Amino acid sequence: MIGPKTILIDGIWNGAEDGRTIPVIDPSTGVAFDSLARGGAAEIDAAVRAARRAFDDGPWGRMPAVERGRILARIGRAIEADFETLWRLEAADAGKPVKQAKADIAACARYFEFYGGACDKHHGTTLPYLDGYTVLTVKEPYGVTGHVIPWNYPAQIFGRTIGGALAAGNGCVLKPAEDACLTPLRIAQLALEAGLPPGALNVVTGLGAEAGAALASHPGIDHISFTGSPATGAAIQAAAAKFNRPVTMELGGKSPQLVFDDADAEAALPFVTAAIVQNAGQTCSAGSRLLLQDGIADDFLAALGERFRALETGPWDRDPDCGPLISARQQERVRGHLDRARADGLPVLAEGRLSPNAPAGGFYQVPTLVGDVPPGHPLAQEEVFGPVLAVLRFRDEEEAIRLANGTEFGLVAGVWTRDGARQLRCARRVRAGQVFVNNYGAGGGVELPFGGMKRSGFGREKAMEGLDHFSVTKTIAIKHG
Repeated sequence: MIGPKTILIDGIWNGAEDGRTIPVIDPSTGVAFDSLARGGAAEIDAAVRAARRAFDDGPWGRMPAVERGRILARIGRAIEADFETLWRLEAADAGKPVKQAKADIAACARYFEFYGGACDKHHGTTLPYLDGYTVLTVKEPYGVTGHVIPWNYPAQIFGRTIGGALAAGNGCVLKPAEDACLTPLRIAQLALEAGLPPGALNVVTGLGAEAGAALASHPGIDHISFTGSPATGAAIQAAAAKFNRPVTMELGGKSPQLVFDDADAEAALPFVTAAIVQNAGQTCSAGSRLLLQDGIADDFLAALGERFRALETGPWDRDPDCGPLISARQQERVRGHLDRARADGLPVLAEGRLSPNAPAGGFYQVPTLVGDVPPGHPLAQEEVFGPVLAVLRFRDEEEAIRLANGTEFGLVAGVWTRDGARQLRCARRVRAGQVFVNNYGAGGGVELPFGGMKRSGFGREKAMEGLDHFSVTKTIAIKHG
């Protein structure tokens, strides 16, 4: 059991002041199996004050970068040592198949390993200037950073956002999504045991409209990081703007995969399938639009349909191809998109199958391949956040680029072609924060900067750029004659 003492402030775990709780639901069954404290504005205020003390007056704010790095490296090793417990928590809490849960915990450990090694390598520069001056820049933490993370990858996004912010030297306040909190809570406990000073990391569980809103609008926050929907991102951005606070926003996508006539179809097929089925399609970077050139389209769809029909959806402990959606609300949303597509006459080309022993109360949706989707249809424009792949056809490269860029989003794209010149042209012309050529996702890539264009957000996390976005550059000009 986890709850109800799931609020970490200044190194101490407590419940909400008013005793309220939130049930923890297993998406595979729809049944509650634990509870969380339902924190709100009072708990957020206490957490921000604790982070400020740790940064301004405590050992964390004065700790040398090399010592910060050693602590983060120990956290990474602690995650590896607790691997079995963590992946089981991630699977039960978020409904992830076993292989996905294990991959996510391994990635979280890698973030802390990476940022542990990066702490003392985040350098400023010296700048040539006027005679008699020495000018240099230094990288400094913002101070107190707020983090609102989503339910789809709680362990991974904990690592990429908290790992980067701590590496830069900030004191952190985390509000995890109420639908999936268990692995962030366990990792926070491991961080304390690894020597992270009290107050350097504080965690407040609660509802987004209460605890999340309080964190975004708190005057003591110096920077806020958010991953989630564009609508919620806009609300957080507006709250932070009252205090002129910078924000990093990763707001989802409608990512295309462009498959040209000369593509290696056998190489592309498993990537195209995995990119929409992974985590039941509940992935910001999901390849949810398949753009096929006319000459390859029919054969490619026939082979892809066979793959879809072989996919099994079921409870996490069966390690299926596709687990449940996170909640009944998300299930209703995905089904609503499919109902509209059918009502509009769009053909369902193939569907996966539901495991015969899937619990009746689970939030399941089989992978669904929908063909001949008009470019302006909601299925081609809106983020479904489920295992639904929309197929569009194109005649030539110009039309492919126009379709790829024809949404409000710009997070990730895939380009499949053997033509080297076309690879570079498409990679440059597609408006996306990441473009993969003859692959998709590159295995997660902790070392690869991640973030969006257009309504997919701004700022970058992961890699060394993640440190840049959790720190500020100070210029020091010394006149010495």
